[in-house]
Amino acid sequence: MDNFNFYSPTEFVFGRGTESSCGALVKKHGGTRVLVHYGSGSAVRSGLLGRVTDSLKAEGVEYFELGGVKPNPRDGLVRQGIALCRKENIDFILSVGGGSAIDSSKAIAAGACYDGDFWDFYCGKAKIQKALPVGTVLTIAAAGSEGSPDTVITKEDGMEKRGAGSDLLRPKFSVLDPELTFTLPAYQTACGATDIMAHVFERYFTTTKEVEITDRLCEAVLLTMIKETPRVIADPKNYDARANIMWAGMVAHNNICGVGRSQDWNSHGLEHELSGLYDVAHGAGLAVIMPAWMEFVVDTDVMRFAQMASRVWGVQMNFEDPKSTALKGIRAFRQFLHDIGMPINFAQLGAREEDIPLLVEKLGVGDGVRWGFRQLTAQDCADIYSLAANASLS
Repeated sequence: MDNFNFYSPTEFVFGRGTESSCGALVKKHGGTRVLVHYGSGSAVRSGLLGRVTDSLKAEGVEYFELGGVKPNPRDGLVRQGIALCRKENIDFILSVGGGSAIDSSKAIAAGACYDGDFWDFYCGKAKIQKALPVGTVLTIAAAGSEGSPDTVITKEDGMEKRGAGSDLLRPKFSVLDPELTFTLPAYQTACGATDIMAHVFERYFTTTKEVEITDRLCEAVLLTMIKETPRVIADPKNYDARANIMWAGMVAHNNICGVGRSQDWNSHGLEHELSGLYDVAHGAGLAVIMPAWMEFVVDTDVMRFAQMASRVWGVQMNFEDPKSTALKGIRAFRQFLHDIGMPINFAQLGAREEDIPLLVEKLGVGDGVRWGFRQLTAQDCADIYSLAANASLS
């Protein structure tokens, strides 16, 4: 296991009706003038936004609203939020929604404290040195942004999708009420589950040896998702299954499963270009990319893939031919994704094989490599996209 620092200061308030505590939590964490940042009208129609703002009023906390966050959140709304924060002397941001709303809130939090263009953080020109505090009310288990230091934003000019991160962006608190996820459509639920599993797999496929504790943590989260996802698709109001998934989403991405080990993140990088270009759901894109990536890199460490197949998917280990075990595990993963309603190839996603050169160009690999579990050249990335384009269950 490698040396590591792990810092996770977020206060998690979990359970039914916990959104009514938002006002007290904002006040506890120093907020006096709050930007309530949210997504679509569903937060309004469901009454959630009203319950949140009522709790702020009850604590005498002044607030301003900015809605309209879209999936794959855009830089244009972030800029509006930054301007509003500066105009109204906002000192706290409260996100109401899923990962997109939280990521947009984090971008606003960092940009409001920076003299330059906030996109500098996303293109590597600057590091986040200061940010407004953020709190969250989560409405979909998926991105894990409620417990992570990360944020991903899409720049509308060129549809570039890029990430940034800093422990300064870890939420001060996150309210997690599983009942808020009851009304999610099955497709969104499945997209969220796929994203959670991808966050685990990005950590699971490591070159670091002797990491049994985090291997087992990763496997536990994956087994939970395999059990609970079909249950909530069949019964959307299954509180216990929703609760397990909601907590799994946080555990998958606050990095408790990833400390002390190298990580990959190439599947996320490859997918970001898909959802940036086609504006598809991130989880759906991952469902297409991740098994293809696995097929391409399996020979890098066959026994790690065979371990995954055995421990996670219940494939009997073939010690004479461990690669056959590994490939059965990858097929089991793709079959699971199909069974929960996810696309498994470009056609089902709405992507086009003829765009592969453009996708590779947007990755920006050039003559270099993408680091990770296995170094990937531009041609390697093109080959993975090709595998993803033509994937099937056979």
